[in-house]
Amino acid sequence: MALTLDLSGHVAVVTGSTSGIGLGIATSLAEAGAKVALNSHLDREEDHQIASDLAKKAGVEVVYIQADMSSAEACVSLIEQASEKLGTVDILVNNAGIQYVAPIEDFPVSKWDAIMAINLSSAFHTIRAAVPGMKEKGWGRIVNIASAHGLTASPYKSAYVSAKHGLLGLTKTVALELAELGATCNAICPGYVLTPLVEGQIPDQMKAHNMSREDVIKNVMLDRQPTKEFVTVEQMGAFTVFLASDAGSQITGAALTADGGWTAM
Repeated sequence: MALTLDLSGHVAVVTGSTSGIGLGIATSLAEAGAKVALNSHLDREEDHQIASDLAKKAGVEVVYIQADMSSAEACVSLIEQASEKLGTVDILVNNAGIQYVAPIEDFPVSKWDAIMAINLSSAFHTIRAAVPGMKEKGWGRIVNIASAHGLTASPYKSAYVSAKHGLLGLTKTVALELAELGATCNAICPGYVLTPLVEGQIPDQMKAHNMSREDVIKNVMLDRQPTKEFVTVEQMGAFTVFLASDAGSQITGAALTADGGWTAM
């Protein structure tokens, strides 16, 4: 049987998907034929326009749904609304995340709670809401966007590292529960991805270190990434499409790296 990357007939939700990695993944899923629900915690006209533009570009139905991923109720509502607008959600990409950096003794409790809620608990809530529909269809794909920090650690990132490690545990558990039900659950662990947010940090780093753009990228931002090249949002999108396709049907419970060799060190 010929395997295909065509996702026509499937419905995808991508959390945190109006920019960066999330939008790159949503774009790739739409271009592969899936209907897609975009999401962020805001409800701006430009968010709905992003969905409209992607729908025209990919030739599939794309909607925007506002949901605060720190709220369990909003996470469940996101899946319910997407199912009502597009059909049963059978591809779920948990991408929403925030970051905060501070020494453990100075780490604000409110920041810890927020990072845990958005980076870890939101995935639990969206998965538990989406799984019944996947079971009924006998087909599903869950892709959790973790991080190289789900496999290793860095100083001053206690909440982020803990949440991403926890996300890998959730991934493995869900994979085992769904193993005989036609659904998979995997995590992608990227290193530094070149997003608009990261791109915007480069000039400040150049000033702070008195370095050229090339030296800042190679010796500061990509210091722990052996290839000295950023992961691209297009690569993250293609990786997700592969996992969601027929070709990925026997990959489940895996923590798959896209980190330029970071975790090989």
